[in-house]
Amino acid sequence: MDVLDGLLHDALITTATIALPVLGVAALIGTAIAVVQAATQVQEQTLTLLPKIVAVGLMVAFFGDAAMHLLAALFDRALAAIPAFNAAW
Repeated sequence: MDVLDGLLHDALITTATIALPVLGVAALIGTAIAVVQAATQVQEQTLTLLPKIVAVGLMVAFFGDAAMHLLAALFDRALAAIPAFNAAW
């Protein structure tokens, strides 16, 4: 079961490493847009959605390669752990 715990830990760390920067940028942009909308009293939904989509798209475009390398490394560790997992059963 230590093998499974290690893989789950690695999967959670990899997921957080990939998702949290993108979610952080989206949250910061959403907060900035909300402040601007509150100051100007312009409540247009496309003003909040479009900048977030562009920012998340740029983050994926620039850092997607690094994310795929992290996922490939996790997949390699999972494949390497299969014999140890089978021996534990």
